[in-house]
Amino acid sequence: MSSELEVPFINEIHEEEEEASDWDLLIAFNELRHREKIQGSKKVAQTWRMKERMKTVSVALVLCLNVGVDPPDVVKTSPCARLECWIDPLSSQKALEAIGANLQKQYERWQPRARYKQSLDPTVDEVKKLCSSLRRNAKEERVLFHYNGHGVPKPTVNGEIWVFNKSYTQYIPLSVYDLQTWMGSPSIYVYDCSNAGIIIELFRQFSQQRESELESGLNGSTPRFGSPTPAVSSVRNCIQLAACGVSELLPMNSELPADLFTSCLTTPIRIALKWYVLQNTGRLVPNITLDLVDKVPGQLNDRRTMLGELNWIFTAITDTIAWNTLPRELFQKLFRQDLLVASLFRNFLLAERIMRSYNCTPMSSPRLPPTYQHPMWQAWDLALDICLQQLPTLLEDENAQFHHSPFFTEQLTAFQVWLSYGSEKRNPPEQLPIVLQVLLSQVHRLRALDLLGRFLDLGPWAVSLALSVGIFPYVLKLLQSSARELRPLLVFIWAKILSVDSSCQTDLVKDNGHKYFLSVLADPYMPAEHRTMAAFVLAMIVNDYKNGQDAALQGNVIATCLEQLSDPSPSLRQWLALCLGKVWSNFDNARWCGVRDRAHEKLSVLLNDPSPEVRASVVFALGTFISVTDRSDQANNIDLGVGMMLASVGNDGSPLVRKEVVVALSSLVQQFESQFTNVVVQWMEEEKQKEKSATVTGEVPGGWNLVSGTTALQSSNSTANMGGSFISSSDSYSGESTTVRRTYSSSTLAGTTFSSVYMTVWKVLVQLAMGPHREVADMAKQIVNTLKLKASLSARPTHVIQNPKTCYSAPSSPSNTAPIHGTPPQNHFPEDHSTPGSQMRRDYSSPHLSGKVNSYTSPHVRGKKLLSERNSSSLIHEEKEEEPKSLKSTSVTTEFFDWSCRHFAQPLMRLSEEQDPESSSHHRREFRFLRNNNVRQEAREEQIRAGFNRLDVEVFVNKNQGIPSVIKFHPYEGHVAVADKDGICFWDWEQGTKINYIYNENLKNTKISAMDFINPHDESLLLCGTDDGSVRIWRNYLSEGYDGKELVTAFQAISDLIPTVRRAGLVLDWEQESGMLLASGDVRIIRIWDSQRETKVQDIPTGAESCVTSLASDSFGRSLLIAGCGDGSVRLFDRRLAPSECRVMTLREHNRWVVKVHLQKGSEGKIVSASNAGDVRFWDPRFTESVRTLNLTQGITALEIHKHADVLACGSPNQFIGVYNTSGDNLSTIKYHEGFLGQRIGAASCLAFHPYKVKLAAGSTDSFISVYSTPVKRS
Repeated sequence: MSSELEVPFINEIHEEEEEASDWDLLIAFNELRHREKIQGSKKVAQTWRMKERMKTVSVALVLCLNVGVDPPDVVKTSPCARLECWIDPLSSQKALEAIGANLQKQYERWQPRARYKQSLDPTVDEVKKLCSSLRRNAKEERVLFHYNGHGVPKPTVNGEIWVFNKSYTQYIPLSVYDLQTWMGSPSIYVYDCSNAGIIIELFRQFSQQRESELESGLNGSTPRFGSPTPAVSSVRNCIQLAACGVSELLPMNSELPADLFTSCLTTPIRIALKWYVLQNTGRLVPNITLDLVDKVPGQLNDRRTMLGELNWIFTAITDTIAWNTLPRELFQKLFRQDLLVASLFRNFLLAERIMRSYNCTPMSSPRLPPTYQHPMWQAWDLALDICLQQLPTLLEDENAQFHHSPFFTEQLTAFQVWLSYGSEKRNPPEQLPIVLQVLLSQVHRLRALDLLGRFLDLGPWAVSLALSVGIFPYVLKLLQSSARELRPLLVFIWAKILSVDSSCQTDLVKDNGHKYFLSVLADPYMPAEHRTMAAFVLAMIVNDYKNGQDAALQGNVIATCLEQLSDPSPSLRQWLALCLGKVWSNFDNARWCGVRDRAHEKLSVLLNDPSPEVRASVVFALGTFISVTDRSDQANNIDLGVGMMLASVGNDGSPLVRKEVVVALSSLVQQFESQFTNVVVQWMEEEKQKEKSATVTGEVPGGWNLVSGTTALQSSNSTANMGGSFISSSDSYSGESTTVRRTYSSSTLAGTTFSSVYMTVWKVLVQLAMGPHREVADMAKQIVNTLKLKASLSARPTHVIQNPKTCYSAPSSPSNTAPIHGTPPQNHFPEDHSTPGSQMRRDYSSPHLSGKVNSYTSPHVRGKKLLSERNSSSLIHEEKEEEPKSLKSTSVTTEFFDWSCRHFAQPLMRLSEEQDPESSSHHRREFRFLRNNNVRQEAREEQIRAGFNRLDVEVFVNKNQGIPSVIKFHPYEGHVAVADKDGICFWDWEQGTKINYIYNENLKNTKISAMDFINPHDESLLLCGTDDGSVRIWRNYLSEGYDGKELVTAFQAISDLIPTVRRAGLVLDWEQESGMLLASGDVRIIRIWDSQRETKVQDIPTGAESCVTSLASDSFGRSLLIAGCGDGSVRLFDRRLAPSECRVMTLREHNRWVVKVHLQKGSEGKIVSASNAGDVRFWDPRFTESVRTLNLTQGITALEIHKHADVLACGSPNQFIGVYNTSGDNLSTIKYHEGFLGQRIGAASCLAFHPYKVKLAAGSTDSFISVYSTPVKRS
């Protein structure tokens, strides 16, 4: 064999060059839009927002001290606790008034705006008058009743507390039942007396008794109309705090105040410091005395001072203990609903800790779990140690500097450690309430916001936790900050919050928070990632919220968004479009503002965006741009112009985009329902006429049907395009331009009748209704069915007549002048594009043959019979008696916006599973890639021996469900896919078992003509092409059951298939390395689709008068493309050239249908082609003459060439398969199935070699499939 004919596929160097690493190979159709349903996240009811905030507006301070007289039932020790509100009652004659005044000041520290009333040593009537008055003034707000009973007997078992008579000679009982009546609800009670717990128990009993009495009263007699319903003091709305248990006495330690419980509730820091000294825990600070702690410098509300910092730490610790201990609902009620109640309960936790050390157990209603041994108290003790250690120095030296506690820094570090291992399954981080407190400090704020953002990023559950702890008012307040360093953090945090709870939009607008995000979005120095989040936040602010739309419009949001539409970031472009779509949704003011800024024209440029999500967002925005209320001529003009823009993307490769097109066009149809109905009547009449007039008169040599000339002209220019293609300029096959911008000038719209706009939109809807993607088709069918039903019920078919009297008709010649600001403008488009009329036409002729008389331009109408009046039952369900539904009731919607919002609810900082080298999915991928490499290595020896080995050992045979049309080996797994007319069967050829069968869901009267595995090196997808030009891609195709498989995507790969006597159907070639899909067949073009963009990249005219039967390409060089045609020609194209110049060579040595074209691997690889005449030719791409010819059997039905081994196989209608090497040597002839009395094989319908192993799969017309191997090597 000469070097010229040397086979290149055994060269191992070339093998290494050609086989890209699995890690470097593209994984196609693996974006989120392919892997998950397009739906929003489930809305979880948020419980963090209080249904009603309460305020304690009135406080009754009832002191029964009777100074100088001890109560008869208490024997006091000597010495005994005497201080009341830090005042000695025996110090002066007016001590009682001083104590009352001091108690009021202590309460005012926590609630300065409340109305305070003192009642010192009162009578029953005074208490009644006081409580009734406060309740009357408080209305529905909360009232506090503070009772100090140190000078009266203990509460009784009958539920009575004690007051005095007027002369102070007797103790008078006051029933808690009566107190309930006077106080009403909601209320809070503080009992500072011995045996206080008994009051709580009896209070509950009285409340239940009152409720039962009310119920029995209502049941026994019907109240008169208009009579007031008696008020019920429900125990659920009343809060109680008691100093001790049912049978406990208050501590009498002389070193403590007598009102220890009140001191804990109202002066927690002071009593905590004293208790700290009394407990002798301060071994680190032995010189601290009780007198010294009274001199701690600073103010409680100044965090820079020692006293202020201790108060700040105390608040953080008690909040943390409560949040980690209490049920969420109870925490919200006690610690977030009312400022005074929250303060009292925080301090109550300290009271429990202190008083338990003196054998008292404070009680509350609602009851709290014990917290006095919580580990956070140790952090409090440490903070006291560190602060008090500096106290002597600070008091002695005025210039001494106070060193702040490391408490908050350490707690943030602990929070950071939790985040390193945090997940929903673990307990929530204890430090979350402390992070909230730290936001108040400028020193720690930046770090706290960063950690908070990282926590929120863990998922919606983390956002809900943060909101429940009370983070919302803090981050809302921070939006008033002008610090630039906070902007990225706050934008991220707010994006997280709004992705989980969109109701926060009202708070943002109320506090002018939207201005913050408008400024971030308009900041050119802000990274695109953060501007994207700002756009998302703004979109959520205006989402279905009129006040938000008004506020954003006043903030110039439309101009800000339009300025950045050309940003390189796809996510930013997506959210700018979505934000615009939400701003002017059902809001004409914003819409006209957009018209003045030419928003629709600027958005239409992005209809060609590389990102499907961006294109879908633009369609969404244009769909909401269609006016709902304004029906002026200008509005109609603009709406129809937008309709033409939308019609141009009806053939988009992504179902995500096509769904939005259906929704957007449905809005247009709703606005012009009567006009569309008239157009449908006209269309139905034209379809009837075409059915009668279309006749096939002959066949040309290339295989096309010859159609009568008049019909051909009509078909090419009007409704014959209905069957399989969409109406857009981008489908023109003229070779002059491969990129068509989807914009329209005002002169364009003015130059066409509006009925043609309606017709164009209608045709797009019909084609979408017949598209390969079931969900898109179902949505479009709703509109199409309704319109057809209305049209069929019309009194008489009429053409659309422009009637100037109707308010729905647009002007016949819209003005081309530019719009004037302040008035609704005419529709205006750039003037550099052709008219929609020209864009509706299809050029089916080759550039080289355009001058011929017979252009053979009648396209094969895909599913035309399904759309005809006589055969429309499969698509249109007409009920003559039924009244047609209004299109407004036939609303089609998607969840694209909600699905886009889901992105921000998911973790953004964390590595995805695919990127994380420790994830299970990464380990599975690593295993697959190792397996793949082993398969390739093991096959190499087999490939080397294949050129001189038999290939006739039948290792598998079985009968398929239908006649095989395509057969494919999976490169790395032991199954083979066998396609019949309607579905694909999967067989384990190594084990000899059937795995699964799936239906492809293609239309009736169509069949599968192409199939391939996508991403076979990883998680495989199955690509199926049918002879109507549609492509469907399936996932989980091996899963049993009809519902096991998932449709990843589906689109119309080619359209306007031309009818032939012998059809090639859809011919595909998938390039895994580049992600490109080459599609051709019964058309005069080769269309190249980009799987990453999901859009058409290029249309290459074949220049042939026949169909394309086989495709091959150089997937590594990505330039050479080879097409075998039905007329015997083999055409070579260079993809890098313009469409009119890219056909670089035509090889014409075959005279019959080309069965196969193949490009051998390696830089010296030859082109191999074979026709059904039996001649196999080898070509050097540099020459037009073949360098070698093999003459095999006549009339071959299928031919396959191994990619890596020196072997090819051909199937014959004479029921045998010949196996040859490339030198023409016959290696094997397969005629019979193996086994005793093996029957004759059927005529081969399809063949396939394993991509690596030397295995041959064959499908025959008798439905049998077989797999053949080289002789098994004996060990």
